[in-house]
Amino acid sequence: MIAQARHILWRRLADNALRLIAALPVGYAVASLWAMALARILPGDPVQTTMAAALIALLLCALAAMWAYAARSGWRALWTLVVAGAVAGAFTWGSVAIWGRI
Repeated sequence: MIAQARHILWRRLADNALRLIAALPVGYAVASLWAMALARILPGDPVQTTMAAALIALLLCALAAMWAYAARSGWRALWTLVVAGAVAGAFTWGSVAIWGRI
């Protein structure tokens, strides 16, 4: 009985650690990647688009942290944020490879 309780405790701690990792460093990385992607596709002056992308990324960082604790499990929160960051990173890399630097 005690071994089972310990197992459940360690499982909850591991899930919470995954959520914390997904919320803070991964959420910040995803927001930064989306800021880069949005700065390249938003219309307007480069300074204004960079500022708008940074403000949107601030919102995305908060949403990523909320999603990390709202997801069904820590693993689901982590892999969905990694996929979102990979999409933004692939778009940014592709746009730089095709259109060059601004």
